[in-house]
Amino acid sequence: MTVFSFYIFDRHTECIYSKRWAQRPVSQSVKSAQRQSGASAISNGDVPGVNPRALSNEDDAKLIFGSIFSLRRMVRQLGGEDDSFLSYRTGEYKLHYFETATNLKFVMLTDIRIGSMRTVLYQIWANLYVEYVVKNPISPVEHTGGVGVANELFEGALESFINTVFPPS
Repeated sequence: MTVFSFYIFDRHTECIYSKRWAQRPVSQSVKSAQRQSGASAISNGDVPGVNPRALSNEDDAKLIFGSIFSLRRMVRQLGGEDDSFLSYRTGEYKLHYFETATNLKFVMLTDIRIGSMRTVLYQIWANLYVEYVVKNPISPVEHTGGVGVANELFEGALESFINTVFPPS
């Protein structure tokens, strides 16, 4: 069982924290399609001279937030204001979602075999984010201008918490 990545979005739709533990698997059909099409390094998103990992983290965060925004809107239109979006699953990963009363959005991408992570995301918010970020007097209240959560205590506690919930094999 694997956790691929974790994101926190603020109420202004900015990704204020992201962490990647493992890459999402690329399906065999995508790999074979790239080989058959003769896709070059540039068409794969590998831009020469640019760190591809930094570029893909920002793009991943934008795509994930766009997906969440669209799915939340669709769920509310179909089911009413009382319905809420919790997760979705593809053939390759499962996205888990938790939103706080202050519109912070906690998102985790995991292996498809993992059940609901709502309580885990709640614990990350209540026990880690609130304790190490919100109660920190030198932490900014608003993370504007691309300034995200840069708190070593939060990052260390998150890492140990994830390793406790999902022990490395």
